[in-house]
Amino acid sequence: MARRHSFESQQRLAAKAMAERLGAKVAGSVSSKTDLLVAGPGAGSKLKDAAKHGVQVIDEAGWFSLVGG
Repeated sequence: MARRHSFESQQRLAAKAMAERLGAKVAGSVSSKTDLLVAGPGAGSKLKDAAKHGVQVIDEAGWFSLVGG
């Protein structure tokens, strides 16, 4: 069974497009320049990188609460 790397209720590309419409720069990696990580199931190393860099992490529900979706 393949690991899922997407939101539960919305496809990843749609979420990326929504973030970009709201003015976010969406990146594929986490660094000290990252402000926020929206982490779904199986985030793995990105969660570790976020902790290492002190990046705020939210889940899908937090994302939709933040953007009013």
